[in-house]
Amino acid sequence: MHLIPRYPGHKTLILNFRNSLPYLPLFSYYCTESFDKQGEKQSQNEQQLIQKKETSLGSPGRFQKLISSQSDPLLAQEIFELATRQPNFRHSYASWHILILKLGRSGHYSRMESLLSSLKSQNYSVSTSLFSQIIKIYGDAGLPDEARKTFYTMLKFKMKPLSKHLNRILEILVADRNFRRPALDLLKTSHLYGVHANTRSYNILMHAFCLNDDLSVAYYLFSQMFKRDVVPDIESYRTLIQGFCRKSQVNKAVDLLEDMLNKGFVPDTLIYSTLLNSLCRKKKLREAYKLLCKMKIKGCNADIVHYNTVILGFCREGRAFDACKVLLDMRNNGCFPNLVSYRTLVGGLCSQGLYDEAKMYVEEMLSSGFSPHFSLVHLIVKGFCNVGKHEEACGVLEAILKHGEVPHIYTWMEILPRISEVDDQDNMSRMLNDILKLEIKPHTKLVDAGASLGAYLLKRIATN
Repeated sequence: MHLIPRYPGHKTLILNFRNSLPYLPLFSYYCTESFDKQGEKQSQNEQQLIQKKETSLGSPGRFQKLISSQSDPLLAQEIFELATRQPNFRHSYASWHILILKLGRSGHYSRMESLLSSLKSQNYSVSTSLFSQIIKIYGDAGLPDEARKTFYTMLKFKMKPLSKHLNRILEILVADRNFRRPALDLLKTSHLYGVHANTRSYNILMHAFCLNDDLSVAYYLFSQMFKRDVVPDIESYRTLIQGFCRKSQVNKAVDLLEDMLNKGFVPDTLIYSTLLNSLCRKKKLREAYKLLCKMKIKGCNADIVHYNTVILGFCREGRAFDACKVLLDMRNNGCFPNLVSYRTLVGGLCSQGLYDEAKMYVEEMLSSGFSPHFSLVHLIVKGFCNVGKHEEACGVLEAILKHGEVPHIYTWMEILPRISEVDDQDNMSRMLNDILKLEIKPHTKLVDAGASLGAYLLKRIATN
C-alpha cells in the first residue's frame, strides 16, 4: 500500500523528506515557538480588549462627571478613591479640582487639605484659580489664619501667588482685629517670595489701621509706598486724610492735600467734604471758605454738600450773614440751594434775632417749592411775637397756609394770646368754634380750616 500517491517525481520528494529527518527536531522547535508566540499575542489582545472595556466603563471623563454630580462630598470622595484603585488609572485634573472645592465648601477643611497634599505629589499642572477659590472658602468661613497659610501652600506647589491672591488674603486678615499685625508682616515679607504688593495692597492695610486709630502705622505704610516704587492713588490719600480728620489733626490733613495737589492728583468730592467738615468743626471757617473757593480752580466743582457744610459752619458760630454770602456764591456757581440749605440758614438767622431776613428766605424757599419744618415756622412766629411784630408773624402763617402746610398747635398757642389781647376771650372762643364748625367736614382737610383761622387772624390784626 502506497501512502504517497504516485506521480512524476515522487521518488525525488521521498528522498528529500528522508534527507530532512536529521533536522526534524529543530523544525519542531521553531514550529512550537511560532504557535506559542501566536498564543501569547492572542492573550495580549484579549487583555487589551478587557482593559479597553474597563476603561470605557470608567474613563477619567466619566468619573469626573460622576464626582461633579454628587451632592454629598463624602460620597464623591469615595468614588474618587475607588477609581484611584483601578490599575493604570489616572484622574483628570478637573476631578481633583472639583472634589477639593466640594470638600472645602462643605466645611471638610482637613479632608480638603489632605487631598491638596496628595495633589502636590502628582505631576499635574495646577491652576491658580484653585487657590483663589480656597482663599475665598476660608474667607467666607471666617478663618483668617487658614487663608494666610494658603499663601505659603501656593509656594510649596512652586507657584508664585499673584497680587490678587495677596490682596484677598490681606482683606480677610484685616477683617479680624487680631490678625492686622500678621497682615502687616505678610505685606512686609511678600517681596521675599517674589510677590510684589501693589497700591491696592497698601490701601487695604492703611484703611484698617486708620479705622483702628493707629495713624502712625498707616502713615508708615504710606511712606513705604514711595520706597517700594508703588504709586499711591486717590484712595490712598483719601484714607489717610480721613484718618487725620477723624483724629482732629486737620492741619496734617490739609498738608496732605497740598502734597496731593503738588503731585498732580485731583482730589475727589469726598476728600473735600471731609476737609470742609473738619475745618468747620475746628472753627477754622476762613480756611474752610478759602478751600471752598479753591475747589473749582483745582478741577473739582463744589456741590450742594460742600456748600451746606460751610453754611452750617458759619451758622453754628453765629455768622449767619457770612452764610448768606455762601448761599449767594452757590447760585452764582450754578449750584441751587436745597431744603437743607434754607433750613440751616433760616435757623441761623433766627438764632441771631434776624427775623426779617429769615422771613425773606422762608418766602424764597416756599417759592422754590420747599416746605419749611414746623419747628422752623414756630421759631420765626415766636420770634416776631416776642418783639411785638404780630403782623409779620401772621404774614408768615398766611404764607405757610397758602402753601398747604399746617402750623403746629404750639405755633397757634403762641400767636392766639397776642390776638386775644385786643379781643375779649369769650368772643375769641366763640369765633374759633364758629370757624371750626363751619370749615371742618368729613371731606375737609385740616389745612382748609387753618386757612380760615389765618384769614380771621389777619383780619383782626388789620382792624386794630
